[in-house]
Amino acid sequence: MATSEVNVFCRQMSGMTSYEGYSYEDVSRIAKSVLDRVKCRPHIGIICGSGLGGLANMLEDKEVILYEDIEGFPVSTGHINLEHTWKPVPGHAGQLVFGWLHGKQVVLMKGRAHLYEGYDVHKIILPVRVMKLMGVKMLFVTNASGGINPDYNVGDIMIIKDHFNMPGFAAVNPLVGPNDDRFGPRFPPASQCYSLRLRKIVRSIGEKLGMSGYLREGVYCFLGGPSFETVTECRFLKVAGVDATGMSTVPEVLVAGHCGIEVCGISLVTNKCVMEYDSKQVANHEEVLETGEKRAHDMQKLISAVVGEL
Repeated sequence: MATSEVNVFCRQMSGMTSYEGYSYEDVSRIAKSVLDRVKCRPHIGIICGSGLGGLANMLEDKEVILYEDIEGFPVSTGHINLEHTWKPVPGHAGQLVFGWLHGKQVVLMKGRAHLYEGYDVHKIILPVRVMKLMGVKMLFVTNASGGINPDYNVGDIMIIKDHFNMPGFAAVNPLVGPNDDRFGPRFPPASQCYSLRLRKIVRSIGEKLGMSGYLREGVYCFLGGPSFETVTECRFLKVAGVDATGMSTVPEVLVAGHCGIEVCGISLVTNKCVMEYDSKQVANHEEVLETGEKRAHDMQKLISAVVGEL
């Protein structure tokens, strides 16, 4: 596939040409079409980050819909391999999974889209608004992240207490454009995006599960990617009070908060960011997936226990 064809494909996949995004009527239609295909009526949503989709295996009475079969849903554009065929972003399967978890009806996103794939930010957050109109009132968002805080170790689980929306400084924000009050207010506060109630529950249950040694609470920074951070960028984030950084989560959280969904963010530290100019250490996605696989069971156990408590 030629480069020009790749660019056309990515633009077609994004499907967005303006800040207007999807109207309330569009989202309502999509939500109804999804609910018409499943028996589940979810009140809890879960977005799984890189390598963390195994939580879907814990659901009972599972019903699965592929993103590509849902109108408007962003599908991972992935990359072109040496055989010139498309491969999805590793760790992001592209499935909407419905089912029961500890007696609660949930919908789980097994994989997500990212800015670095060429998507407009308004496309990335469509699934969250669809969840809202399907009846979801509570959202758990997980991700794989790089550790900025020098006290953090690979494998630590960080409860997100706040975020730093770096692209937002350049108006890369899913709430830019015309506002429909049926979704939420024109100027929503972002100082309480992450529910204090849920943060306390996660910490309490994590301690009961014996995770105190690697359970943290900190600030997550969203960067566009796909390149990992430079040393200077990492040093800047450290001075700014950031504990971990990644390429997702914040757009979904902003929209969830905008439409009144209670949010809990959990980040798995899968690599330590390079902080020294002469270091030979190099960040790579394989390390991210490897750590995700090793700690995935603990993440699944924690989220499952929290859902059960709720």
